[in-house]
Amino acid sequence: MQNFWDSLAKPFFVLAPMEDVTDAAFRRLIAAKGKPAVMFTEFTSADGLVLAPQERQGMLRKKLLFCKEERPIVAQLFSANPERMEKGAMIAQELGFDGVDINMGCPVNEVVSSGCGAALIKNHPLARELIRAAKRGAPNIPVSVKTRIGYNEDELDTWLPELLAEEPVVVTIHARTRKDMSLVPARWEKVKKSVDIRNALGSKTLIVGNGDAKDIADARTKVLETNCDGVMLARAIYGNPWLFDERKESPTPPEKMQALIDHLLLFDELLSETTNFAVMKKHFKAYISGWDNAKIDRVRLMEVENLSDAVAILEAMLLTA
Repeated sequence: MQNFWDSLAKPFFVLAPMEDVTDAAFRRLIAAKGKPAVMFTEFTSADGLVLAPQERQGMLRKKLLFCKEERPIVAQLFSANPERMEKGAMIAQELGFDGVDINMGCPVNEVVSSGCGAALIKNHPLARELIRAAKRGAPNIPVSVKTRIGYNEDELDTWLPELLAEEPVVVTIHARTRKDMSLVPARWEKVKKSVDIRNALGSKTLIVGNGDAKDIADARTKVLETNCDGVMLARAIYGNPWLFDERKESPTPPEKMQALIDHLLLFDELLSETTNFAVMKKHFKAYISGWDNAKIDRVRLMEVENLSDAVAILEAMLLTA
C-alpha cells in the first residue's frame, strides 16, 4: 500500500471536507493560492456511486473531480452498507485518489437517520466493518476515518479503541459531540485525550484534531497543547484561499475581489452544468468584507441571478478599488 501520510512532515495541516464549499472549483483555487498538506473532497455517498442512475452519476462524480495540483487528495465517502462502501472505495481507488476517508461524524439528521455519519458512533460493529470493507475495496491506498468525540457525550474511552482496532491510517477527531453540532466551542482537551488513548494502546494511527482552528498559527498552538499529529481546518477557509500559506499577509480588498472572480470562473468551467449558481452566494460574505461599503457591494452581488453578472460587478469594483 502506498501511504502518503507517512511522508508528511509533522505537524501537518489539512483542508476539511465541507459540503457545497470545498468543491472542485474552490479546491483548485486553494491549490493555487495556498496548498494544504492534504485535501479532502466533499463527502460523497458510496451508495449513490454504486446505485444511482446514469443521470445522477454525473452530479456525484463532479464531487470527485480533482487535478494533480491538489494531491495528495482523499475521497471522503459515507454509507451504512459495507458492500457499497467496499465498491465505493474501489471506485475512488480506480479514479486515482490518494486515500479514502469514511465519514463517521456528520451530525445532519438526514444522514444520521440513514445510519451514516455520527450514527455510527452508536454502532461499533458496523463502524468497524465499514473500515474493513473500505480496505478491501481500496487495498492500495490508505483508509482513514473522520468522527466526533461521542454522540450525546464524550465516548472516546469506548469509541476510539474500536476504531483503532481496525488500524485506520488516520483518525480525525472533531472535538464536539453530535449533540453539540457546531453550537459550542470545540473541546481540544478531548483531542489530547484521543492522543493519550492512542499512545496507551500502542497504535500507529495518526490523530488529527478538528474544530475552531482560526489559522495556521492557531493550529500550531493546538498541536503543542494536544500533541496531535496534525490539524484539519474548516470554516477558516471561507473567503481565504491563502489560509495555508503562512507567508501571505492579510489579503487586500482588490486581492479578495480578484480571488472571487477566479473562483466564479472556475465554478463556471467545472461545475456550472451540474450545480446551481446559488451555491456560490454562500462565499460572497466571506470574500466581500473588511472595507468601506463592503456591505453595499455584497448586497449587490447577492441580488444577481447569474455568474456573468456577478463577474461584471466585481470587475467594476476592481476598477474603483
